[in-house]
Amino acid sequence: MPSSADVDNPWFRRYNPSDSAPARVVIFPHAGGSASYYLEYANALAPYADVLAVQYPGRQNRFTEPTISSIDGLAEELFRELRDWTDLPLTFFGHSMGAAVAFETARRFERAGLKGPVRLFVSAGRAPSLPRDTAVHKLPDGELMEEIVRLGGTDDRILAVPALQELVLPALRADYTAVETYRCAPDATVSVPITGLIGETDPNATVEQVGQWDRHTTGGYDQRIFPGGHFYLADRTDEVVRLLVDHLRG
Repeated sequence: MPSSADVDNPWFRRYNPSDSAPARVVIFPHAGGSASYYLEYANALAPYADVLAVQYPGRQNRFTEPTISSIDGLAEELFRELRDWTDLPLTFFGHSMGAAVAFETARRFERAGLKGPVRLFVSAGRAPSLPRDTAVHKLPDGELMEEIVRLGGTDDRILAVPALQELVLPALRADYTAVETYRCAPDATVSVPITGLIGETDPNATVEQVGQWDRHTTGGYDQRIFPGGHFYLADRTDEVVRLLVDHLRG
């Protein structure tokens, strides 16, 4: 396992590295998201787990790298990178697009017969086998940005700064291509428990759509509903952290 001093792996940001933690949480960001969005979560979980916040290529410190525009492509890369981090019990937490990436990464661990996550938290992500009938990734640049701002999680001031839009658009389009072209078989499962986290007014991942994750695990499913929309977790940090800490202690 890489030590806390090993900071040259571009796939992960360790904001509070701990080589003595009893567990490890891997956070898979949403479409267009970056590791830094989850800094508050990493800080709050630090006493209980070593946190790896995933940094997808094409953003922030990986701005010059080519983006990856498929869920399977991201999962393959992350499976390869995470095999060096299994010395501690792993928990996967994926928000929106990150839920699908986390699920596919977990499936790869199981297919390889390797020790993977002990639980999967899927936040604001509809069940993977549900069809996608949107084509946001094909929208013109301006409409794509407006759609992302509408969902929340992106500063609407970006719309007024063309230079900023040029920085974020390639990653956004690649991520939405990944989400909207992703296909998963109805009988695809993992053997570990899944917990679904839902914003009660989320238009993109409703209570019913998230609830259908129960078809994709043989290890049991439970869910929690929070006030808020697609980015409920920005306002409910304490509650979500408490849920994760209860799991880590258990």
